[in-house]
Amino acid sequence: MELGLQNKNALVCGSTQGIGRATAISLAKEGVNITLMARNEKALQEVLNDLPQNGNQHHGYLVADFSDLDQIKNIISTNNSFHILINNTGGPKSGAIIDASVEEFSAAFQMHVLVNQILSQAVVPFMKKECFGRIINIISTSVKEPIPGLGVSNTIRNAVANWSKTMAAELAEFGITMNNVLPGFTDTARLDQIIKIKATAANTSVEKMSEIMKNYVPAKRFAKPEETAAAVVFLASNSASYITGVNLPVDGGRTKSL
Repeated sequence: MELGLQNKNALVCGSTQGIGRATAISLAKEGVNITLMARNEKALQEVLNDLPQNGNQHHGYLVADFSDLDQIKNIISTNNSFHILINNTGGPKSGAIIDASVEEFSAAFQMHVLVNQILSQAVVPFMKKECFGRIINIISTSVKEPIPGLGVSNTIRNAVANWSKTMAAELAEFGITMNNVLPGFTDTARLDQIIKIKATAANTSVEKMSEIMKNYVPAKRFAKPEETAAAVVFLASNSASYITGVNLPVDGGRTKSL
């Protein structure tokens, strides 16, 4: 399958680890020029060194803290020539929704919805000029089924999904698609944290809880970040040009809703 991604420019957020890192590497393998974005410069440099290079590609990074909206606006105002935008930010901390503070909701809304809005507004003019654009949001299967113990995340992820669906309709006529990838249990630091919390709550070992959670999944295993990245790469490609406004679970069949 010809993906048509050679020489495209991509901004990949949250790209120092997990799904973000895997996505940056997978896109680079297809000939995409990658700009990494995260707050840890040392980690960004390490990922930059790992990006595939065919000799004609140009990779770089932007240091940004998603909790600082002014910083994000300033950075993206002069670095906005991207065909592909991957919105990816670490999820809010776990906990019962009844115990969550207003400040937790506000911070999560800022880091997910508002940052996505700022970045999208900045890159869409270039995408319109190029008659090609792909905005892909890494969210969660909680968009389809709320996950117990992730109250703030469940709320904010759905806000992102509805924001995305609305914008997809507005941008479609310009050759710009916007889609959401919904990772299931993926072998990342975030999942490790969730397993530890669940193990403690259930008074069992991390190993036992890991096996319990794998058995929730019809595939009986956790996803590799690269498997989720493969879905992102497809949605970024020419082959997905008529797909927009969708929520795509990559979860081994765990989500029971359609």
